[in-house]
Amino acid sequence: MINEREAQFYVEGVWQERANATSLPVVDPASEQVIGRVAAGDTHDVNLAVTAARKAFPAFSQSSVTERLELLGRMHALLKERAELFAEALVTEMGAAISFARATQVPFAAEHVRVQMEVLQKYQFLTIDGSTATAKEPIGVCALITPWNWPLYQITAKVAPAIAAGCTIVLKPSELSPCSALLFAQLMHDAGTPPGVFNLVNGTGDVVGAALAGHPEVDMISITGSTRAGVLVAQAAAPTVKRVVQELGGKSPNILLDDANFAEAVPKGVLAGMRNVGQSCSAPTRMLVPAHRLAEVEDLAGRTANAIRVGDPRDPETAMGPIANGAQHERVQAMIRAGIDEGAKLVCGGPGCPEGLDRGFFMRPTIFSDVRPDMRIAREEIFGPVLAVMPYRDEEEAIAIANDTVYGLGAHVQSADPERARRVASRIRAGQVHINYPAWDGMAAFGGYKRSGNGREYGVHGLEEYLETKAIVGY
Repeated sequence: MINEREAQFYVEGVWQERANATSLPVVDPASEQVIGRVAAGDTHDVNLAVTAARKAFPAFSQSSVTERLELLGRMHALLKERAELFAEALVTEMGAAISFARATQVPFAAEHVRVQMEVLQKYQFLTIDGSTATAKEPIGVCALITPWNWPLYQITAKVAPAIAAGCTIVLKPSELSPCSALLFAQLMHDAGTPPGVFNLVNGTGDVVGAALAGHPEVDMISITGSTRAGVLVAQAAAPTVKRVVQELGGKSPNILLDDANFAEAVPKGVLAGMRNVGQSCSAPTRMLVPAHRLAEVEDLAGRTANAIRVGDPRDPETAMGPIANGAQHERVQAMIRAGIDEGAKLVCGGPGCPEGLDRGFFMRPTIFSDVRPDMRIAREEIFGPVLAVMPYRDEEEAIAIANDTVYGLGAHVQSADPERARRVASRIRAGQVHINYPAWDGMAAFGGYKRSGNGREYGVHGLEEYLETKAIVGY
């Protein structure tokens, strides 16, 4: 699949040859072997894709709700039909365990499309109050920049609402995990997407991403990535005053109140923090626990982490594959060493690779305890299977520690008392708070406070980011 498309982009409904483009290696993180190459786009490629999207916008923006529902329906059906193909691509490009890709990464990606179909069926694009009408209209050409950690999931979280709104799209996936994006472009073609409505240009953030962010014919840019990348995109977008939606970094707290069931809450908290090898911006990587129960938590957490099976992501019995790329593997190893150097208590794991895994970007699930709020491992996003257990004296201090961060993406609260949990959740400065490990909800607004970003994704909130508001007075 990747060899066939390595020198091509998808623009205006066709795969376009770019034989002279610089190519970028795609590395299998389990073997550290180059398994293909993708073309790196430049400003010329961006211009072609944006021009195609601009050309397609007038007609697609006027398409009926029924037409857009039918397109989303075909996309959803093809995602379900090709689920195994996408799962295998995720294993290859970013090391997702095949069991996790099959159970979570791909189904949740498909759910984003289904959710937008449900939203679109009910959404009122025109409301009237007296003699004033309020119209919701597609914002225009949308540049979508997606990350390497949830490659397909983040594509559908952006593409589905953009299509539902009637916008046209230029997608720049991460150059580190482009396989699922290439498959998705073919899916959009096979779904009968009108030419120019969906376009894909591979490349790096500093070239393709910057060109999209600064392009005068792009009306909106939506980026999921690091806070650093989000700042650069916002700066590049400022001169053209385009809308910028950012879902960025996080350092999410998980407050275990003293009445929680620790035998259940601690293991679930460890697994939630290390889901997707800890490579989730909303992962609850700070576990806040009553100081007098620290030893109990260490025992429960250590036993849970030590039981995680790390290994070949293609083995259905594997729970945790490798870190997605070499640079991130080095970053996580450096942060583990920083935790040790700063005096945090190492409960399990630590630097180095798991026993018997000398090749590949594998990590030992690592838990630190007695972590102080001023330590780097408590303040910086690690993006790996590393959990910081932090003691607190009382509820007030727990809330203060939870909010003592430049981020505000996600948070968790565990308590046997629903009212108490709701009260604590209401005081946490984060865009999404989970009480007692609820099921994932594709309708729930997702996005951050503070340096975790601007705007929201998922459900009706995600749709409305792709809409402009027009008041018609005297209607």
